[in-house]
Amino acid sequence: MLASESFEDIIVSLEKNVGLIEINRPPHNFFDHSLIRQIADALEKFDEAESCRSIVLSSNGKSFCAGAQFSEGPEGEANYSLGSPGPLYEEAVRIFQAKKPIVAAIQGAAVGGGLGLALTADFRIGCPESRFVANFTKLGFHPGFGLTVTLPALIGQNNASLMLYTSRRIKGEEAMKIGLLNKLVPQTDVFQTSLNLASEIAECSPLGLLSTRATLRADLAERVREATAKELKEQTWLRETEDFAEGVKAVAERRSAHFISK
Repeated sequence: MLASESFEDIIVSLEKNVGLIEINRPPHNFFDHSLIRQIADALEKFDEAESCRSIVLSSNGKSFCAGAQFSEGPEGEANYSLGSPGPLYEEAVRIFQAKKPIVAAIQGAAVGGGLGLALTADFRIGCPESRFVANFTKLGFHPGFGLTVTLPALIGQNNASLMLYTSRRIKGEEAMKIGLLNKLVPQTDVFQTSLNLASEIAECSPLGLLSTRATLRADLAERVREATAKELKEQTWLRETEDFAEGVKAVAERRSAHFISK
């Protein structure tokens, strides 16, 4: 039904009633349109499989997902020359449209759009080595991947604003305190703890589970669709500014940027 060889960059399998999707672009698991499409495709196939009742999304490597696949920099933070992310955001909306609960195993950094991917899940299990950063303003850019909707909904408007305005890096312990993580465990236990939670969910009534999740998520996918349209509009003009070019260069050179508001 879901052969791993059907996907180029993810490993997909089914363990009892839990679907497993492992991003396989180590060490940092940078994403592009193709990777997000593959994840959305796998989720749709799991939606069609009655034997699958919940899903674990994990990664093979140092980072969970260190941002977009452009030119490799420190944890992906300097990489912004992909072109319009519009088609990619269409695939992101497909992920939010998935019907079955998702547990994300965050063993390392979730940066920029990688943070957006982490927030597509219902729950997140992390460790002290987990890192969360919405680094857009540091680059002279605008948040994307629906983060303007999902991040405030998860950790509150004020905490989300603090992360988005400062581009600060949030470590595992703080992430647990503000609600970015549901559980903090040793790094070696992240996947198994995620699997345990997904298995606990899978023990529940499939129909009741689907019905309850549909009610709780309600119009989330549509709100993300509207948000990404706005995010894309802002990203489009900011991409042409001198500040954006300076922000990318400064991060690549690991120095403070000299922004001039142009």
